[in-house]
Amino acid sequence: MQGIEGIIPLILIFAIMYFLLIRPQQKKLKDHQAMVAALRRGDQIVTQGGIIGKVTKVKDAATEVEVEIASGVTVRVVRSTIATVLNKTEPAK
Repeated sequence: MQGIEGIIPLILIFAIMYFLLIRPQQKKLKDHQAMVAALRRGDQIVTQGGIIGKVTKVKDAATEVEVEIASGVTVRVVRSTIATVLNKTEPAK
């Protein structure tokens, strides 16, 4: 009986850690992956480095997108470094 009483606090601590730390982090990662997968040409984005730009080219298989950060200045950005999407464009009909 004492063995079970010693394991119960460990199980409770793990359950609390799972619901307070691990599960929300997994949800946040899943939401970020969905946001990056839904990028379209014309979306205004912010990178993790703080650069604001407009997506000019999206390749489905590539891990990069082209972003215009000033008129005539485009840079290639790795998709996973995109922090947020400021303005979504409407899909073409």
